[in-house]
Order: sequence, then structure tokens, then C-alpha cells
Amino acid sequence: MIADLQMSRRIRRTHFTSCVEELGVSGFTVVNHTLLPKSFSNSVEEDFYHLRNDVQIWDVGCQRQVEIEGPDAMSLVQMMTPRNIANAQVGQCLYLALTTDKGKIINDPVMLKLSDEKIWLSIADSDIFLWAKALAIGLGLKVTVKEPDVSPLAVQGPAAKDLMVEIFGKQVEELGFFRFKSLDFESTKQIVARSGYSSQNGYEIYLDNRDLGKNLWDAIWAGGEKYNIRPGAPNLIDRIEAGLISFGNDMTSENTPLECGMEKYCSLTDNIDFLGKEYLIEEKRTGSRRQIRGVIFSGKSQGPCTVPWQLYDGSTNVGQITSGIFNPSLGVNTGIALIEKGHWNLGQRINVVIGKGDIRRGQVCFLPFTVPENREIMMSL
Repeated sequence: MIADLQMSRRIRRTHFTSCVEELGVSGFTVVNHTLLPKSFSNSVEEDFYHLRNDVQIWDVGCQRQVEIEGPDAMSLVQMMTPRNIANAQVGQCLYLALTTDKGKIINDPVMLKLSDEKIWLSIADSDIFLWAKALAIGLGLKVTVKEPDVSPLAVQGPAAKDLMVEIFGKQVEELGFFRFKSLDFESTKQIVARSGYSSQNGYEIYLDNRDLGKNLWDAIWAGGEKYNIRPGAPNLIDRIEAGLISFGNDMTSENTPLECGMEKYCSLTDNIDFLGKEYLIEEKRTGSRRQIRGVIFSGKSQGPCTVPWQLYDGSTNVGQITSGIFNPSLGVNTGIALIEKGHWNLGQRINVVIGKGDIRRGQVCFLPFTVPENREIMMSL
């Protein structure tokens, strides 16, 4: 049985919710207490190919901003993350793992450095506003922590650049990957970043004026008609193929950054202090108990993984697939998995249990699935 989502003030609408409703959104989920459109009239496969060939507009206002401002802003953020942010530049985006005092992941936001004393953390699904505020109070830091009424809007796909130039001007062409600028829209300044939760070229507009939500959406929609624009959402096939992991799905607060492929974002030898540093140093010394990997597996085209699919080596449970679906471009079933030590080597054979009596032959891959090392494995399944 599929039940309707019962709305209340606890579930927030974005600056663009009315726009996706007008376009026939067929499903929502809730992230950061905020509506995230998940589906429209097209299948996930149709949406995947359209994203790769044209351009889409996504309401991702659920990516809430935690604003940290004051002379100790950088010090607070550094205490929250194992990534060394000392050399971060104004106008730069940085992908971070945020850790607890035990070195566990509590979120994996994108940090936007607006000035030397003002940071936005564009967060995944956990209450980082409360975490940051508590740390600031406990450490006696000179900062204010708040959640501004900002709703990001994503424009993703091969035609995204041309479309964004039409809306915001030639300065869009100057944006490097994971860089942002403050650009003009209807006599206001809005932050535009070259970023997005897809493997395609894309941009995100951090709209901080609720009254302009429909105007911005309509301007992009009208400009995008010549590019075959459609409404969309983060696509599961594209996300898995690109190895884009999801907090709350592929990793939780039970995992560490080192388990989740984030070692390059952990500055364990630098002279910086952050929560859980001693635990991550020890894990690096002794080795992680599990690692995130890709898994390809045989059998009929498999729909989305809604309950973790268990992985077995013989009779031993060695992990689980947490995000999975058939990839029509690669021609195989694909999944992102946490796998126990000794069972995550490239090409290692493994069984995937989809359900009672439904056991598939699988092999371990690197992420993203498109790296050259995986080609021979893809052909041999």
C-alpha cells in the first residue's frame, strides 16, 4: 500500500515547491525536514538518458544552509571536519566530511566560503545547525550560527552551461568546477556555483529570496525550452554509476570517512585539530574494517534497492548493497556497497541476495563504475 504524505508545518516547502506541483510531480521524499521532489512522469531510465543528453531543472531546496559567521567561523568549521580548510579561498566550494568526537560521519556537506568570516555548509540529511550551534557555545567561539532561508535550484545536463549563460550572463563561463560567484538576477545578487549531485555538467543557484522563486524557475524554464528542458531530481542510475554516495543511505553515523572512500579529504598528518582525530589516525594505522565499493551482478534488470541487499562469500555475510539499480548504459545491475575487509578486492566474486530464492552472481568494482580498471570485469560477468 502506498500512503500519502500528510503535510504539516514540520515539513517545509521550498521556494520552488509550487513550481514542481504545477509540472505534475508524482513523488516527494523528505530531507532536512524539507520536501525533495523524487519523480515526475518519466521512468528513472528515461530520466537518466534525458539528463545525459539535454538539461533538467531540480528543486533541491532541501540542501539547507548552515551559516557560520564571525571571527572564529573558520576555526569552528575546522573543528568539525578532518579536511584542512586553512587554504580555502573565497568563492571556492569544498566537499567535507563532518565527524563526531569518535571519528564517525555526521554529515558530508559542501562548504562555500563567502568571506574570511562567513561560511555556508550546504548539508545532507542531519541537523547540523544544532550540532554547529552546540559546538560554538561549548567552545566559547565568537560566531553566530543560523539557517538562512536559502533554497538551492540545480540546472544539470550538457546544455546547462548555455542555458545558465542566457540567464546570468557570460560570467557563468568563467566558473571553474566547485567555484561560485555572486551574479545578478532581477536586481538582486544570487550565488551561482558550478556544482550539482550528478555526473553531468551543472550549476546550483542558492536563491535567498523566497519571493523570486517562481520568477527564477520560470526564467530558466522559458530559456530551456529550446534545449528540451524537463523537471527532474537526482537520478539513481547516474548517481550510482558516478559513485556519488548518499548520507543516510550508503553511509550513516556508524561509519567513518576512511571506510567511505574519503581518505583524500582527511588531513591526518597536518597540524590541525578536529573532532575524532585520534580515532581516525588509529584507524589509518590498523586499517578499516570495511570499505565502500561498487558491485555489479547478473540476472534480470533490477529495480531500485529499497531494502539493503545482502552480500555473501559462501555462507558468510560480508556486507550489503545500500543503493542499487540496473544501469541500461552499462548493461548490468549496479550497486554501492559496504563490504567487510578481505572481501572488497577488485574483481572478487560475491553473491547478491535480492530476496528469498533470488541470488545473483556478482563481482566487486571500484567507484565510479566508469573507471578503466572495471572494464574487464564488466565484460566477464
